[in-house]
Amino acid sequence: MREAHPLERRVGIEYYFSDADGTGGRLRTTPEDFRVRELETMEPEPLAADAGDYPHLLVRAELRQWDTNDFAHRLSNALGISRERVSWAGTKDKHAVTTQLFTLSDVDPDDLPEIDDADVEVLGRIGRTLHFGDLAGNAFEISVRDADVTPVEEITAELHARLHEAADERRRSVADVFTEADGCVDVAVPNYFGHQRFGSRRPVTHEVGLCVARGEWREAVLTYVGNPFDAEPEATQAARAFVDEQAATTDPDWQAALDRMPGALRFERAMLHRLHEDGDETAEDWRHALEAVPQNLQRLFVNAAQSYAFNRIVSERLSRGLPLSEPVAGDVVCFADTDAPEGLYRPDTDRTQTATERRVDVMRRHCERGRAFVTAPLVGTETDLAEGEPGDVERAVLDDLGLEPSDFDLPGEFHSTGTRRAVLLRTCVDVDTDLEDSEDTYDLSFSLPSGSYATVLLREYLKTSPTEL
Repeated sequence: MREAHPLERRVGIEYYFSDADGTGGRLRTTPEDFRVRELETMEPEPLAADAGDYPHLLVRAELRQWDTNDFAHRLSNALGISRERVSWAGTKDKHAVTTQLFTLSDVDPDDLPEIDDADVEVLGRIGRTLHFGDLAGNAFEISVRDADVTPVEEITAELHARLHEAADERRRSVADVFTEADGCVDVAVPNYFGHQRFGSRRPVTHEVGLCVARGEWREAVLTYVGNPFDAEPEATQAARAFVDEQAATTDPDWQAALDRMPGALRFERAMLHRLHEDGDETAEDWRHALEAVPQNLQRLFVNAAQSYAFNRIVSERLSRGLPLSEPVAGDVVCFADTDAPEGLYRPDTDRTQTATERRVDVMRRHCERGRAFVTAPLVGTETDLAEGEPGDVERAVLDDLGLEPSDFDLPGEFHSTGTRRAVLLRTCVDVDTDLEDSEDTYDLSFSLPSGSYATVLLREYLKTSPTEL
């Protein structure tokens, strides 16, 4: 197998699924090169519906170079309402053209403002706000420029072959794959958590979370506040290095560390302020400092640790030669979401079953047809590990990380019951390498279920640094 980029290996991504050379190239040369459209699940009532029963206005916004949070803030300011009255189902990349849903609580449609680089369409009314994850998935249209187009079809054919374990499938030619596909090719990649889950230029979120799970509150804070990275500005590196120097003394000067920390690093500054105020440096003080960040970031620390362990488990399966596309005895398999839009392979991790020796052949056939998926744990207090060799893999990774499910019985927002996640990401990709206006550009179109990352497919094509994705 082809080794992953060194930066990817830092977050548990050890391998590529395809062995062909990458195309290189550039993404997001213009916002229009990266289009994302939510696959919607909401069916609103008409605008004339009773606003008392359906107080939330559902709107669809096409945004150009808007961060989701920034747009929500701009919208709430323009309407003169609290930011809490604006909700959405998923965050999107700023350097893109995105189409997504928002709900606005107790807002008259006639009051909607004009906002630059945003087209807002009123769809109707619903009885509740949108919750995070209230979408089936996302459809992508992506252009890769300044690329070597030559390997594109070979990569696609290899990713198609990874859906099948039979030798005759692997021997099929590239031409056969594209002739039979008639434009859209079923492909598969490991369902890794993308590099951005951990911090694109400073991937430490999971390291903080691992410390939290082990009860190492001091180490968690210092990993986040200290611990300089070469990719950061010199002033930031110097401030973090000073934090590390103070932590090594018997009488650290946290006020001096706070004075040196750049103003833009408000979470680091908030932690240092609490350390200065508390002063005693007990375990409770360190935890109190970590809790200076917003609750969603507290949860993200633990989620990132779970994601890192998941990536490690997927990579270990690949290292041992265990398939991702079909189960072996002992695997925990989940079924597909029968309510997903047509053509979207969406796992339903609330419906699981262990692939026993007696049932494994049946489960393999379900997986081959896209009706079921092999899973691995996002470990938490209610996690039941797999059996057989898959269970050995899961336990080996958790042992290496010094973790067990009970470690996630944590205070407040750090607590997590865990779940399971499909190890394989399956989609149908439409590849266009024959563009009239360019010989070094190709287009990819595909849809992914919510919670999966477009970058884990794109990395197979470009095979470049994750910072370029």
